Amino acid sequence: MAYRDNTKTVKIGNRVIGGGNPVLIQSMCSTKTEDAAATIAQIRELEEEGCDIIRVAVPTMEAARSIREIRNGISIPLVADIHFDYRLAIAAMENGADKIRINPGNIGSEDRIRAVVECAKQRDIPIRVGVNSGSLEKELVEKYGGVTAEGLVESAMDKVRIIERFGYDNLVISIKSSDVGMCIRAHELIAEQTDHPLHVGITEAGTVKRGTIKSSVGLGIILHEGIGDTVRVSLTGDPAEEVRCAKQILKTLGLRKGGIELVSCPTCGRTQIDLIGLAEKAEKLVAAYDDLDLTVAVMGCVVNGPGEAKEADFGIAGGKGTGLLIRKGEVVRTLPEEELLPALKEELERARREKQ
Repeated sequence: MAYRDNTKTVKIGNRVIGGGNPVLIQSMCSTKTEDAAATIAQIRELEEEGCDIIRVAVPTMEAARSIREIRNGISIPLVADIHFDYRLAIAAMENGADKIRINPGNIGSEDRIRAVVECAKQRDIPIRVGVNSGSLEKELVEKYGGVTAEGLVESAMDKVRIIERFGYDNLVISIKSSDVGMCIRAHELIAEQTDHPLHVGITEAGTVKRGTIKSSVGLGIILHEGIGDTVRVSLTGDPAEEVRCAKQILKTLGLRKGGIELVSCPTCGRTQIDLIGLAEKAEKLVAAYDDLDLTVAVMGCVVNGPGEAKEADFGIAGGKGTGLLIRKGEVVRTLPEEELLPALKEELERARREKQ
């Protein structure tokens, strides 16, 4: 069942999620939010990579006030991440945040939660209710004999009901765990219990290499099951890597169209060219042509290259000091090895001109 087709629609700044709208990519700034200029610069870089929604930490009142300048300096929706101090949530909204992320469990008394909800209600600002496995309440840990998917879901739904009791349902829910199996199960359970949009991610996934694999497996399964309206890949590294990984996950699942798809063969004993280096250079080259909806193939030999590249729009296949340029499965030129990438670039430039 495509759960995301049946979730409520939620407007976040100039974007809409839920109700079958495209799954949007979210990341989080690593800059100090108090430094508006640095934060704006990073957000613009992430937007160029394909980030749709950006979140910033708001640990101080200075950071909350900085929201205004940041909001005015960017074009994608801005989410304020709040913990512990309800006054920061209110200040962030007053300064233009498009959405806030809170855990009602650490905001304090119901009066404080009510104050945040009333401010959001007045401005029609969505609230993301976030629960992580690391912050699961002691009583739920005891009830379920540890941190479990069932406990995460119960915790999240309890917090949703608190906000709904105050007459507000402009909500997004996130339940995250660093345990992939637990995270998958939790999302399967909560998707059956609510029609609020879900923000999905594997929290604390790890370094770029390990975290990419972990996130790809977990998020691939969750998204393939029709669950998830926004997604974040959480990596210990440059936030741009999060966006690139998320884009590739969505494209692989057919949830995001457009952009160049690069395919390349593994090396083997027939390879007489620096295939790894060629493929890495090709990957960097095609990144500048993400406005084109094409498939580019990089093959290691002239034996199987033309056949393997048959379904690609363009391809290059290496030989011994020479290689082939392939267009729509047909060999169009034989070139010295050093001219393969320039020739591929010419083909991409021509495709761009024809598109215009």
